[in-house]
Amino acid sequence: MNKSQTLHQNVTDKIVCAMEADPGQWTKPWSANGRPKNATTGKKYRGVNIMLLGMAGAFKGYPSGLWAGYRQWQGVGAQVRADEKSTTIVRYEETFTPKDTNDDGDEKPSNLRSGYFRCRPIAVFNAAQVDGYTVEEDAPVSLVQRIKDVDQFTHATGAQLRYGGDRAYYSPSQDFIGMPELSSFKDTSTGTATENMYGTLLHELTHWTGHKSRCDRAFGKRFGTNAYAAEELVAELGASFLCAGLGLAIEPRLDHAQYLNSWIRLLKSDKRAIFTAASKASQAVEWLEQAQAQDEAQAQAA
Repeated sequence: MNKSQTLHQNVTDKIVCAMEADPGQWTKPWSANGRPKNATTGKKYRGVNIMLLGMAGAFKGYPSGLWAGYRQWQGVGAQVRADEKSTTIVRYEETFTPKDTNDDGDEKPSNLRSGYFRCRPIAVFNAAQVDGYTVEEDAPVSLVQRIKDVDQFTHATGAQLRYGGDRAYYSPSQDFIGMPELSSFKDTSTGTATENMYGTLLHELTHWTGHKSRCDRAFGKRFGTNAYAAEELVAELGASFLCAGLGLAIEPRLDHAQYLNSWIRLLKSDKRAIFTAASKASQAVEWLEQAQAQDEAQAQAA
């Protein structure tokens, strides 16, 4: 097993461990401090790195979602404390040595030339692990404003929503999302009924991005009989990433507990599956975020 394969396996083992240890809560870590981003570049982390940093931050109790490499921290006048341990994330680098170019499910550019991508571990540290850096606290956003923001977000996607019935679903053949009425959702210990409704809607919106006119996502060739489970995993991750960015509480969906065992089997049988699912979830999130910019541009031009 080469270094890339070992890294794929180690990451997969961490995710599977989280699923098996706390089946109802494994998606919550990456919602605690919003979507993690690099403290020096301002760029948001993508794909499986969202999960790795979210879990590390939650496990260690870091109050910030800001991360950077050792030299990056030095570049902004900060210093990682001597006794601090790094968190490993992954980076993919293109190499032109002829090798198999099977889809790893990571951040491959569309203009892939000859060669393949090599998985490389990168060590990063949280803002809580350094001296000489002050985290700028964002002004708290009220629940009313957060609900307004997510409502605007979902409306700007242009997705066709149909309310009624007793279940949430996406119809690929008719390209619409079916949602129960708000009265069907209840307050929970982690979120209001309205938050829980929007969390469910964001899950279905992630499914909606898979249409051939959007992200054109299909897993039949990649995962065979596990394609359905893979798509559900993408939607679960996509909703979690979106909730983190929009400041919504995440309430695990009871109807997706049935998929957990199939996800664990999928990940155990394919060490690259979580990379593919997380990457596709990131692509879905980015597609939805780009729809916001297009909607704003159209509103300004009107």
